[in-house]
Amino acid sequence: MPTTRTKFKRDWKGNSGMSAEITTEELQHLLETGETPRLFDVREDDEWEAGHIPQARHVALSRLPDSLGELDGEGPLLLICRSGGRSGRACQYLQALGYDVVNVQGG
Repeated sequence: MPTTRTKFKRDWKGNSGMSAEITTEELQHLLETGETPRLFDVREDDEWEAGHIPQARHVALSRLPDSLGELDGEGPLLLICRSGGRSGRACQYLQALGYDVVNVQGG
């Protein structure tokens, strides 16, 4: 079975300098099949506390520049928020810094 990293390189690699995107359904499928994506929720603290995906780690968009050390590791970073807007901005920022990022559309 391919690893998450292999799947993203093959299926969801972005093009034209844009970050790659997946749907919430694709993310759910990854989680249900035992994949362990590097998933980061960029919502603010109160939103995180109201509920989040158990496998996600929390790095609020407002603190992202100060939290880059928490993102180290292998494979693409999947970023999620409520609707996809903040995670999209986080993807743009991190991609400019050289990170391999994937935006989860629709939060």
